[in-house]
Amino acid sequence: MTAVAASTDTKPERSLVPARMDRLPWTKFHWLVVVGLGVSWILDGLEIQIVSLVAGPLTDARTLHLTTGQAGFLGSMYLIGEVVGALFFGRLTDKLGRKKLFIVTLAIYLIGSGLGGFAWNYVSLLICRFIAGTGIGGEYTAINSAIDELIPSKYRGRIDIAVNGTYWGGAAIGSALGLYLFNTHYVPIQWGWRIGFFIGPVLGLIIIFLRRSIPESPRWLMTHGRNDEAERTVDEIEERVADQGVHLMKVDDSKALEITESPRLGLVTLTKVFFGQFPKRSIYAFSMMVTQAFLYNAIFFSYALVLKVFYHVPSGSVPYYFFPFAVGNLVGPLLLGPLFDSIGRRKMILGTYGLSGVLLLISAWMFHAGILSAVTQTIFWCVIFFFASAGASSAYLTVSEIFPLELRGQAISYFFALSQGAGGVVAPWLFGHLIGGANNTHVHTGPLTIGYVIGAGIMIAGGLVAWFIGVDSERQSLEDIANPLSASKRPEGGVTAAAQEASS
Repeated sequence: MTAVAASTDTKPERSLVPARMDRLPWTKFHWLVVVGLGVSWILDGLEIQIVSLVAGPLTDARTLHLTTGQAGFLGSMYLIGEVVGALFFGRLTDKLGRKKLFIVTLAIYLIGSGLGGFAWNYVSLLICRFIAGTGIGGEYTAINSAIDELIPSKYRGRIDIAVNGTYWGGAAIGSALGLYLFNTHYVPIQWGWRIGFFIGPVLGLIIIFLRRSIPESPRWLMTHGRNDEAERTVDEIEERVADQGVHLMKVDDSKALEITESPRLGLVTLTKVFFGQFPKRSIYAFSMMVTQAFLYNAIFFSYALVLKVFYHVPSGSVPYYFFPFAVGNLVGPLLLGPLFDSIGRRKMILGTYGLSGVLLLISAWMFHAGILSAVTQTIFWCVIFFFASAGASSAYLTVSEIFPLELRGQAISYFFALSQGAGGVVAPWLFGHLIGGANNTHVHTGPLTIGYVIGAGIMIAGGLVAWFIGVDSERQSLEDIANPLSASKRPEGGVTAAAQEASS
């Protein structure tokens, strides 16, 4: 039973677009998609890394002289911007298309981040961080939607997870640059943090030109009354493949969808679709997003302060400790990503979320007992987030693939906003204050230990939710995982998402 019916005013059109896209081999075209779109995650990792690194310098009297709570809230304001951007641009990417939005949102990010380098006080810096956040939040919805719709089903899981994991490539770049920018031997403390905010925009300007050669998603065109254009786009992609000497088998007509123009949904109707038609999937999506958001934002935005306050690491030396942490986060999705396609989504989510939670509990006890040093604390973080990074990357994959195509962008923005509001925005502020209760003469580890235990428990709970109510979506076509709302007829043998929901 379908909660929202497709329009009956338009005659259905038969389309082989999804089947043709899924039967493609891996080609140079797909590399173009990965590089051109995946860079948004690199920029986000770079941005958050810069903000994390400037937390120490910005508390110095020679800069903006912020409190630790204010420095932590810079991260929260960036995340608030991401929530607003995701909600606003998520709706637009489903309405206007993927390509228009991943150009506009990147431009907004470039402006917001660049202006941050000119901030003259705390309030002006908060505003700039908010603007940059809205751009990146919009990027999430457009980018993940486009990647999932352009990548063949055989590779979708590992590619999406790997692309999301490149966030840590950006973080590693930020960490390496931080060795110079935030070391007063090389750059005065008054200028290092300002220069840091210009790095992302410089990289982003290069990528804008690359993105212009990436086509609109044929799946999106198909469901918006532009099936002829969708077919021509796939024709062009197949021509690129043929030029590489690859012979493509003809797709059987039995795999065709009958499509009418997709319905337009308001926020109230959208909520009814998510929690009315797909209640288990919605709970599953929210739990994955909120658990990883809380853990990552709590640790990532506060690690520089932890090293400075508890282990007396100078601000200029923090990048030395963070770089291996970033590498571990980058390697995790690359090595574990293929297993989400072979072993399966639910098993891998339970394993990655659960292991990271258990290891965080162990490290919390050792931290409270005073056993850890800056080096051993960093080693723990490396191992914990080797697993957590793969799990967190799969959260965005999960949300973008388990709902109907017409809702993909809005689904990402909807659950991203819910999760950030429920946990992500709160985490940096909370951990900033837990750390702020400590001082260099008499360190109190108790408050932060409680924070670590809460984060561990949340991750373990997220893994259990995925195990019991998750969706086995590995190696399946998007249209088999969730039938489009605009589809009046499914391919032979297809199973609707609602049927899968009822049987799970």
